[in-house]
Amino acid sequence: MSYAIELTPQASRQFKKLPRDARQRVGRCIDQLASEPRPADCEKIAGRVGFYRVRTGDYRVIYQVHDDRLVVLVVLIGDRRDIYRHLANL
Repeated sequence: MSYAIELTPQASRQFKKLPRDARQRVGRCIDQLASEPRPADCEKIAGRVGFYRVRTGDYRVIYQVHDDRLVVLVVLIGDRRDIYRHLANL
C-alpha cells in the first residue's frame, strides 16, 4: 500500500530554497514516506496532534499522515534551528 505525497505551498517553497545537496537528501526522505509513512526514526511532535517529524542531516521534515485517504501531507521543511519556530506559527 503506497501513500500519495502532498506538500503544502509553504513546504514547497521551503523545499525549493534548500541547497542542492540538501534538496536531494530531503527529497529521498520524502519519497520514502510514501511506502513507510511512520518509519522507525520518525517522532511524534509533542503538543501537536497528528504531526510527525523525520530528521535528515540538519534538516527536518514535519508532516501529517491521513490514513483514511492514504496521503502524507508535508507541512514544513527546514533547518533544525528554525523549523520549530515556523511550527509554532501554524
